[in-house]
Amino acid sequence: MSIEREAPAGEGKPTYLRSGDPGLADYYPAWLDNLADDVTLEGSMMDGAVQGAEAVQALIIAIRSLYDDQEFHFAGPYGTNGFLEDYSAHVRGEPIGNYTVITRNAAGETQHIVGNYRPRSSLLLLSRLLGEKFAGTPYGHHFAAG
Repeated sequence: MSIEREAPAGEGKPTYLRSGDPGLADYYPAWLDNLADDVTLEGSMMDGAVQGAEAVQALIIAIRSLYDDQEFHFAGPYGTNGFLEDYSAHVRGEPIGNYTVITRNAAGETQHIVGNYRPRSSLLLLSRLLGEKFAGTPYGHHFAAG
């Protein structure tokens, strides 16, 4: 299911194929260590949303464990209560890009997380792998079946 191909004339190179920022090589998402008790997670690789610090942390750790590698292009604040991450990775050799939008509550805790993945073929691969990993759990139905 490779997405390697020649880009037709007039088509740009997808941003998920570029190299990361060397200054972010040691970046760690500190927001992951400050989750609100009722934090929610949703994203393009899942149906619905998951709520609760334990569930959200388990899912994010599982997602990151499926990456062969990960390179950040940007990580930083936006607006009053927001934080944005832009990174690319590989899942079973297939490139994937993600914009993660994090919203903090008034106490500064991570309240809401949205992951926006691309391209569709890699997004579906990631969703299927997560569906397999969480099959038979309360989270399995959020992901694609194998």
